[in-house]
Amino acid sequence: MNRAENRQQFKRGFKNGIPIALGYLAVSFALGILAAESGMSATQAGVTSFLVLASAGQYAGFTLVGAGGTYLAMAGVIFVANMRYMLMSTSLSQRLYPEMPFFHRLFMAWGITDEIFGVSISSPGRVNPFFTYGAMFIAIPGWTVGTILGVIVGNVLPQDLVTALSIGLYGMFIAIIIPPAKKNTVVLVLVVISMLASWAFSRMPVLGNLSEGNRTIILTIIIAGIAAFLFPVHEISTASDESVPPQNGGAS
Repeated sequence: MNRAENRQQFKRGFKNGIPIALGYLAVSFALGILAAESGMSATQAGVTSFLVLASAGQYAGFTLVGAGGTYLAMAGVIFVANMRYMLMSTSLSQRLYPEMPFFHRLFMAWGITDEIFGVSISSPGRVNPFFTYGAMFIAIPGWTVGTILGVIVGNVLPQDLVTALSIGLYGMFIAIIIPPAKKNTVVLVLVVISMLASWAFSRMPVLGNLSEGNRTIILTIIIAGIAAFLFPVHEISTASDESVPPQNGGAS
């Protein structure tokens, strides 16, 4: 990796991160409203969003704050809700340069969200950390500012509008997975199977009682494990990395 390539990758990541930031800005409004209802200030909610970067984890944490939960209970709930990020980080690590320093891996892992993981993993060839940094650079402030605005002015918005804004996150993630699914039949089939399995799990007697995060982890391990066994991805050659064409990314 050289400086010129890093700058180019950062710009590409930044471009891919713009629609993510816009989606975060809208979706985190609802999170800010919950933070305000839990008695948190705009500063407290903003710092939490900047450090945690997790919609489900923060939702659970803010709920416990409002209910007067203990620190231990909050740590346990957020850990379970965010376990899926461990799987995403492990998956993304297979696409990194083997010689990449630890501090790059650590910083990328901190910035992993569903959408940032989506645009990073869909980038062809080896993933340059500066591509992910570019997406993080614009997306994380969007999530943080949206939370702060939700605390300050979110309570004056009609409830129907707040509910409508929360749908934006799902639409944004669909926009990430559709492009690779159109190019690869295996990915398309796996996406459909994942959606059907998620629906089926939510209706089952025992599995339906699990948290949404736990169901996601179980499905990810099962479906991804079977797909990796049946359709293994061959090792990415370093030579192909030098000629990787620019791509627009799934979310842009």
